[in-house]
Amino acid sequence: MTSMVFSSVFASPLHVLPQAKLQSSTGSYFMPILKASSKFGSSKSAFFRHGFSVQSSNIYGLVSKSRSFPMVYARAATEKSIHDFTVKDIDGNDISLSKFKGKALLIVNVASKCGLTSSNYSELSHLYEKYKTQGFEILAFPCNQFGGQEPGSNPDIKQFACTRFKAEFPIFDKVDVNGPSTAPVYQFLKSNAGGFLGDLIKWNFEKFLVDKNGEVVERYPPTTSPFQIEKDIQRLVAA
Repeated sequence: MTSMVFSSVFASPLHVLPQAKLQSSTGSYFMPILKASSKFGSSKSAFFRHGFSVQSSNIYGLVSKSRSFPMVYARAATEKSIHDFTVKDIDGNDISLSKFKGKALLIVNVASKCGLTSSNYSELSHLYEKYKTQGFEILAFPCNQFGGQEPGSNPDIKQFACTRFKAEFPIFDKVDVNGPSTAPVYQFLKSNAGGFLGDLIKWNFEKFLVDKNGEVVERYPPTTSPFQIEKDIQRLVAA
């Protein structure tokens, strides 16, 4: 199996490893695998560990027919931390992320009909229950850009997460995480964390770990399970 480590530290040395072969609906193509040192050193999961397959018609949330639209390389001019943003929660209320100052955050783009849904929601709920009294929050942002796997309305998403998985962490309004309509908070996250393909979110359940000062310290590919980053969470809540 091919494995790779993602890093949010731009200064880390970057190495090109042998290419990974991806299967698409139109045939095979190759993509280089990048490996860089991690700030915490525990990001051991790989994007392709579970035999990940990407349909060429909607690769990483970008529709292939829209080849001419410019890539979004957002660099926040005024926002210095995640705490400078105001977002809408799943009930339509404006929420200033400054309310999470002093807490470690795990920010995740979620979906209800993905092959990764059950394991991620279950493990996220477990970690939240374990660490929420220690200064830890999970912020979930539904997104329908990957295979149309979050098609429901906000009430549908809320009922699914809270009823089936007993999710108690904050869930926000459905957003775009790639493309010209990328939510500002995701422009900030991507511009402050490196990783494979730079500004692109790869799939559902990509994760960003943010410290108590609102700075991005690590980025994890979709197949990195929440349990695999528990030690990183422990370090942040103890800091």
